[in-house]
Amino acid sequence: MSMVRSIELVLPKDAVYLAGSNLQGQVILTLNSTLVDPVVKVELVGRGYVEWNEEIGASRDYSREVICNNKADYVHKTKTFPVQDNWLSAGSHTFDFHFNLPPRLPSTFSSKTGHISYFIQASCLGREHVLAKKRTYLLIQGTSDFHPDQSFQDPLFVQAEKKVSYRCCRRGRVCLQVRMDRNTFMPGEKVVFTSEIHNQTSKCLRTVVFALYAHMQYEGFTPMAERRWRGDSHELLRQEANTQIAAFSSTTVVSTFSLPLVLSVSSALLDDQIMRTSYELVVTVHLPWSLASVKAKVPIVITSMPAESSSCQLSLGGEPGPAGLRAQTSRY
Repeated sequence: MSMVRSIELVLPKDAVYLAGSNLQGQVILTLNSTLVDPVVKVELVGRGYVEWNEEIGASRDYSREVICNNKADYVHKTKTFPVQDNWLSAGSHTFDFHFNLPPRLPSTFSSKTGHISYFIQASCLGREHVLAKKRTYLLIQGTSDFHPDQSFQDPLFVQAEKKVSYRCCRRGRVCLQVRMDRNTFMPGEKVVFTSEIHNQTSKCLRTVVFALYAHMQYEGFTPMAERRWRGDSHELLRQEANTQIAAFSSTTVVSTFSLPLVLSVSSALLDDQIMRTSYELVVTVHLPWSLASVKAKVPIVITSMPAESSSCQLSLGGEPGPAGLRAQTSRY
């Protein structure tokens, strides 16, 4: 029978830690019998890794695939607990610990191409053999020095227009306008924007799609140490409105997105070693009589303030998501 019955980590449930804040917890070690010369320790580890396959020599008579990858170590701290008289009796033993997170950490992130992860690991060793260990992953929100009032454009206005043809010789115009009070946000905030759709055709427009995209740029190296980049985009949030915009009429839609509590900060604010991030709000009006559409794209900046106190964490609570739509229609 093993001398160690269990080893547990006690941390606040579903907590989001800001970079630069203080992390506190406990290690609870339960023994079946007396353990002599034990080593009980806890580690804080943060690392990132990206990898993808890329074809080289495609313009030549031959081509081959190579693996591009990159990695980064963000934090590795260890605390070894003192043990009085170098032995522990059977039963439960509690060890308190705390770590100060570095102030410049990227946010927790995961995709098919790469990930950034953080974890706390507790372990118990006896005579250089690992008797038990426990790992718990953390949610870390990166920070930046960019102030949320310093938006790129305040207020923000974007317009897209398309001249369309339908029923042979008939022509019309669809105009899309998107307005925002600001385009700089922090994780967990609400993104509120107004879309105006002017339908100057004799057809009905039925669908408007609102989506927030994250555009990633990964940096890696080939086995020959040649630098490579890979771009990728994924949809973070999405709403679809059944607007039924009648012919020669105008509709105004007020939309709200609730941002997730953990997001990578925009790359212009924090240059990461293995990946960079930018965000874009895209409003799309589909034209039902063709495969065409009208799109308006708004750049979004994600920032996060450094921790102002030694301990700062957020509770996840509920899952953020789309909050709602309001529409108002008028005829020409």
